[in-house]
Amino acid sequence: MTNNINTLPRSDDVVIVGGGLAGLFCALKLAPRPVILISAAPLGQGASSAWAQGGIAAAMAEGDTPEAHAADTVAVGGGIVDEAVALGIAREAAPRIHDLLAYGVPFDRDLEGRLAVGREAAHSARRIVHVRGDGAGAAIIAALSEAVRRTPSIRLIEGFVAEALLTEDGAVAGLRLREAGDAAAQPILLAARMVVLATGGIGHLYAVTTNPREASGSGLAIAARAGAVIADPEFVQFHPTAIMVGRDPAPLATEALRGEGATLINGRGERFMAARHPLAELAPRDIVARGVFAEISAGRGAFLDARQALGARFADRFPSVHASCIAAGIDPATQAIPIAPAAHYHMGGIAVDDRGRSSIDGLWAGGEASSTGAHGANRLASNSLLEAVVYAARIADDIAGRTTPSPARLADVPTPGDGAPDAAAVKRLRMLMSTHVGVIRNGDGLADAVRSFSALEREATSIAVRNMATAALLVVASAWNRRESRGAHFRSDHAADVPPLAQRTMTTLAAVREIADSLSERPTPRTAQPMTA
Repeated sequence: MTNNINTLPRSDDVVIVGGGLAGLFCALKLAPRPVILISAAPLGQGASSAWAQGGIAAAMAEGDTPEAHAADTVAVGGGIVDEAVALGIAREAAPRIHDLLAYGVPFDRDLEGRLAVGREAAHSARRIVHVRGDGAGAAIIAALSEAVRRTPSIRLIEGFVAEALLTEDGAVAGLRLREAGDAAAQPILLAARMVVLATGGIGHLYAVTTNPREASGSGLAIAARAGAVIADPEFVQFHPTAIMVGRDPAPLATEALRGEGATLINGRGERFMAARHPLAELAPRDIVARGVFAEISAGRGAFLDARQALGARFADRFPSVHASCIAAGIDPATQAIPIAPAAHYHMGGIAVDDRGRSSIDGLWAGGEASSTGAHGANRLASNSLLEAVVYAARIADDIAGRTTPSPARLADVPTPGDGAPDAAAVKRLRMLMSTHVGVIRNGDGLADAVRSFSALEREATSIAVRNMATAALLVVASAWNRRESRGAHFRSDHAADVPPLAQRTMTTLAAVREIADSLSERPTPRTAQPMTA
């Protein structure tokens, strides 16, 4: 049911922030326990998961195994995947797929009625379940949104953002909420002892991204400000085939196209990935992204060519991509599609354990806002939606057996006003992220970005902009501090991996602020090891 936020009771309801896959699935799994679900955008909009084209990885086909799936996950993760986490997620894939089927998700089936599976980059088997080729995310979110609206135990609050996480004696006490897009609106305090952050990723911190505007790192920022440990923030995955037609966010050309035989060519018509990796177009995403980036940087341009692989079948097989191309005046059946790498997925996030618990008592995190250790330095294709539903179910199980303390008294908590977001500051932040914290990074550029974001975090009068600066600072300071290249984190000044650094980053906002202070005082970077909490 939908409620006006001003009518909410002070109760022991679980509060879930985020209307994407992790938030919706967790709310449904908690039923009939009362849940308040807060979504910044109308349900079904503003969630990166709704835009996911590839599907969900699940070892359900004959001859495939969870162990093989986990091995593929580890192989592409840059040496820092938590192998137990990867195996656990792979083993829970089948029951979560059956849950989604029960909620009405219409996964594609073969002629014999079995789930149809496709192959994507770096998977050793066909194990990706899709909906109408490239519509899995939208179909899953539509089905779960409908199920949420039908569930009487879920109170749905749309159009509000969580701008601060409130704590008391080191435990969650509540949230400060504000109407989305209205800086002048009076903030609302919501007392809550159990909060699940499922606010999505950080892609919109970049000027070129496939993510919606809501994916601006808000959950990461408010958790870090409350003292939560943050894991692996430097690892940002860039999708190699965003369609470059002048749209923000950029439409995505799903990896499944390359799984069906589409190739990558430059402006001369030459394929370029075969010389870079034995798997060519199906190499891990970080390698493909750098290959595409190199062609563009050299002035040759980069294109996705499905003319021979799909041709006239393109529209039927990949209707979402086809529609994006046609809207931009490109017929992908007869023309190559201009592409570029775009910020797509954050492997980092709020550090959580195997039950989705953060370092703050009463705070759980799921989906892209969290970091479980499953993805390491480079996410395997179509593992993100799987991780989201697996951990959403685990969080619900962890919460289900708990009784909640009485809500905190928040009447005396200061509620600062909010200045209007500075559009120029946001534009500069996004450009700096794309320029200095993108596909290829270097120490000088990272240090400049650290100083810029640190100053913006201190000086911003808009809470929304300050939270963006906080999230950006976590990413860039950790990237500056990792003096090597690993997975999606590639530094031209430290182009090799350093074996002793094959460990996850665990940090806090206080730690990255120390880095920022040191760089402000002494522009020459100091020697450092990966941060620990």
